[in-house]
Amino acid sequence: MLSTTLRTLRTRWVTFVGSFVALSLGVALIAVMGLALASSLDAPDRRPERFAAAPVVVKGQDTLEVPASIGDRAQKLAQPRPVPDDAVAKLRRLGAVVEDRSFAVRAEGGPADLVGHPWSTAAFAPYTLDAGRAPEAADEVVISGDWARPGTRVRTDGGTVRVVGTVAGPGFENAVFATDARAAELSPRSLQLVVDADAAAVREALRGTEGVQVLTGDARRYADADPDRDSEALTAMNAMFGTAGGVTAFVSVFVVASTFAFAVAQRRREFGLLRTAGATPGQIRRMVVSEALVVGVLASAAGCVLGSYGAPRLAEWVVDESLAPRWFILGDYTWPYHMAFCTGLFVALCGVLAAAWQAGRTGPTEALREASVDTRAMTPGRRLFGAALLITAAVTLALALVTDPGDLLRRKTYVSRPMLLITAVALLAPVLVRPLTRLIGWLPAQLPGAGGMLVRENAAAGVRRTAAVAAPVLVTVALAGSLLGATATLDEAKATEVRELTAADFVVTPAGAAGFDETTLRRLRAVSGAEVSASSSSAVYVLEDGVALTRSDARAVEPGPLAATARLPLAAGKVSDLDDGSIIVNEEWEKHTVGRRVDVWLGDGTRRSLKIAAVMTIGTGDNGVYVTPRNAPAAPVDRVDVRLADGVDPAAVATGLRQALRASGGQVLTRDTWVRATYPKTNRTTRMGLFLVLGIALLYTGISLANTMVMATSDRVRELAVLRLAGATRWQVLRLVGAEALMVVAVGGLLGALVAGINLVSMWSALGLLSVQAPIEIPWAALAAALGACAVLAVISAVAPAVLSLRRPAVELAGVRE
Repeated sequence: MLSTTLRTLRTRWVTFVGSFVALSLGVALIAVMGLALASSLDAPDRRPERFAAAPVVVKGQDTLEVPASIGDRAQKLAQPRPVPDDAVAKLRRLGAVVEDRSFAVRAEGGPADLVGHPWSTAAFAPYTLDAGRAPEAADEVVISGDWARPGTRVRTDGGTVRVVGTVAGPGFENAVFATDARAAELSPRSLQLVVDADAAAVREALRGTEGVQVLTGDARRYADADPDRDSEALTAMNAMFGTAGGVTAFVSVFVVASTFAFAVAQRRREFGLLRTAGATPGQIRRMVVSEALVVGVLASAAGCVLGSYGAPRLAEWVVDESLAPRWFILGDYTWPYHMAFCTGLFVALCGVLAAAWQAGRTGPTEALREASVDTRAMTPGRRLFGAALLITAAVTLALALVTDPGDLLRRKTYVSRPMLLITAVALLAPVLVRPLTRLIGWLPAQLPGAGGMLVRENAAAGVRRTAAVAAPVLVTVALAGSLLGATATLDEAKATEVRELTAADFVVTPAGAAGFDETTLRRLRAVSGAEVSASSSSAVYVLEDGVALTRSDARAVEPGPLAATARLPLAAGKVSDLDDGSIIVNEEWEKHTVGRRVDVWLGDGTRRSLKIAAVMTIGTGDNGVYVTPRNAPAAPVDRVDVRLADGVDPAAVATGLRQALRASGGQVLTRDTWVRATYPKTNRTTRMGLFLVLGIALLYTGISLANTMVMATSDRVRELAVLRLAGATRWQVLRLVGAEALMVVAVGGLLGALVAGINLVSMWSALGLLSVQAPIEIPWAALAAALGACAVLAVISAVAPAVLSLRRPAVELAGVRE
């Protein structure tokens, strides 16, 4: 049996090359992603950056810890607390105390992520002057990097400043250092400080003081900005690679199964001859499985070698694209290669099992078969599995819409759900191929000549061939339409929510993170013809079911101005009932009955019991909650909505608002401009993950499409020769082959569009149930590009072997043996 298997592989190498390449790439990708996952799970803790040379850092409370039935639950506070004044007084007795401050800076010609600090904190990184001197006046700064030279005057959101010195950029931030006094004006709240004293003495002095943390050694990294960003980036990267690995395994099985199924259909006469010669069905099945195992072993070994070369390139790419921390490198692990190799063998076996079973059912009479029409393209098992998957997809979709429509908006759902539908439609494709080909080919068949009719009838007669070639096109179009369409539809839904929520004519935003001061707010309220609603960003925390500490984004605003400048999607209650003892929640909350009290923790960790004044619909999940400013302590005003009085000139009000901002800085935006500026977008990691998934799908589609087209065209050598003998010219035959390839791509594209349409309609229905009326966004450009690439590849893969075959005389080709 092994010798027969090896001879078959040598003779029919064209049949197996596509599966070999697909498996090799799949194993390589799984090995690469396994290495990346292993390296990220064993990643070292991030070292301190801004305070690497600081003796001791004392930080105020920035985490809320709540006891629950399964242990303490924790969340980061939206408004961290500063170090208490009495604690600062105790620390000053021990040694010098330097207060740290951070604030965003926008400067003409400077990096977009500039951040400001007091100059006295520069020594704790340490930063050292490369040129110039330290700042001494309020309009003097020192910058990191070389984007400006000493002596240069730079316009910033805090006024025009003069660069008096530069320091070498350490790489973790783009810094601007002002005098300590000026930094205190720009960022009045100091949340942490450096103490020049012994760590033990500091801890002894703060013993019994609540709400402070003493950081030394590697723990000083928690005083850096966003200390968890590395772990969050690695988690997002792991999710991206996990999704890509799952899609790789799915598409690999899909491609291998499709290739082997088509190969078995092509070899019916061969199997019939073996059965006539005395081979049992079990021997036929074992031969097909042996072929798959040999291909799987060779492809898995080649994939592991390829993965060892590709892994370092992937690590460089994720670092260059800022998808992983700068220090991320691959570790020296072997288990990902073992896992990838075994996965390759498993995929090969999964892909060939159905084909092997079908091969064993071949009867001896198949050796006498001459007709090219597929009479039994759908086996009972294929029909049963296809129908079962289709029913499963329909039932789970209906249950999700009835019980939890919000689940359909989650990434893991709209990434995985298309695969179920793709598999179901691919299994049932032979049932759909014949009517689709007749529908698509109806108009070309009416044209003069027999070309259109031949294209339609050839595609309709070769159902197995058409379904096998259409399958990879189905995968690409369905994934492109479903994934890109889902993210675009969700983004548009979120933008629609923002647009409908805002009734203001203008939105005023501050120049920096410190928000608007009281003087500026008084000037804005004094503008004639403008009703002003100042609001702050905060958060509210609630313990749900006694186990989960959940954070909800909150907006703090007075109820009167809120009712005038916003259209909240209320399901119950009234905005006017909001006061200092109440809260507006959404239906996603465990308790969402008007009049009921709920225990919450405010943005600074203060516990309050508030009455529910109104309840909003869930929407896309971004509605959040509303409280009064008293329940958002220390939250700066970061947005001012302005509603115009009747008959007021908008241009005059806009001019008055800009004049009110002249001293503090800021922007006056129309509602549409503000919505576009804050248009919710899919985050960068998710976009890169989707493009990675689609790239994998397109790569596999190319392999499968090229291999199947070459197999199909090579198997039709005698048919093409008969056309030549019947009087068709060489160019007519080639045009016929190319037109048939385009017909099959069109069938696959329609099936893929059907799957994508079902997925997008399900998301649109879920949005409707969540009270969000948004249109379906179809990624026409991506679909056209994917379909065009498939068409070009299919035509080339079909025409190229036909050109090579037609170089021989037609009489000789008509007598060629199989």
